Amino acid sequence: MAENTVDPAAKTPVTLLGLGAMGAALARTWLAAGHPLTVWNRTPARAEPLAALGATVAATAAEAVAAGRLVVVCLLDDASVAEALDGADLAGRDVVNLVPSTPAQARARAAWARGRGARYLDGGIMAVPPMIGVPAAGPYVFYSGSSELFAEHRETLAVPAATTWVGEDPGFAALYDVALLSAMYGMFAGVAHAFALIGKEEVAPTELAPLLSSWLTAMSGSVAKTAEQLESGDYTSGVVSNLAMQVAGTPTFLRTAEEQGVSAELLEPYFRLMRRRLAEGSGAEDLVGVVDLLRR
Repeated sequence: MAENTVDPAAKTPVTLLGLGAMGAALARTWLAAGHPLTVWNRTPARAEPLAALGATVAATAAEAVAAGRLVVVCLLDDASVAEALDGADLAGRDVVNLVPSTPAQARARAAWARGRGARYLDGGIMAVPPMIGVPAAGPYVFYSGSSELFAEHRETLAVPAATTWVGEDPGFAALYDVALLSAMYGMFAGVAHAFALIGKEEVAPTELAPLLSSWLTAMSGSVAKTAEQLESGDYTSGVVSNLAMQVAGTPTFLRTAEEQGVSAELLEPYFRLMRRRLAEGSGAEDLVGVVDLLRR
């Protein structure tokens, strides 16, 4: 072989079902790394650019599954997985499901796959398509389910994005995925409210942005403390600004929003939870007690 060429025979063959933006990005990285790739998509035209790069295009999902042992699914939702694989023979296959799902859906899909003779791994992709295949961008995927499957195919799965194993429970990848994304949306809500507050003033969004970014970075340090408090059950030791003090300050936020002509609907649900926790006699606690309210 010539120097710097890749021997496809040395690479694990991959079957990929689904060629949306994410599926196509995954496909390109496996092809670039020299993995023999069989693809299928409900809309065949989406496979044409990949065929030009060397992918084998299957006419049906069942045909694609029959092409190799490792089957990666990147379709729209859980229902589309059942529909696509309805007529496929999964016996002896290793199914890696990268479809967004709930923990319960992932567990049910794992049992469904095992019942059809397949090993199963669920994945939660913590990246957007342009990050795939770009290690410097920091893409990674949570994986849970069959540890044997993960160990055997980890090198191949790590080609598009780094791998993070979170346990044998097939629902854990989805759980971690949604937990992180839920926190992200909470942050986005706060950012949206902050920018709305300055909307009618002579304050440029680009002037506020670096201050906001550095403040949120500093506040992220509270995550580890919250985790420690939840594990210990001690919500009062080392508290600097307790719940009673923080609840006392919330009217200022609400009045400021009203003065600025901004809806407080992103803040009010959290403030209500803070007031409920205070009413239970937990004024000396940190804010972590709100977690207990959400769990009820």
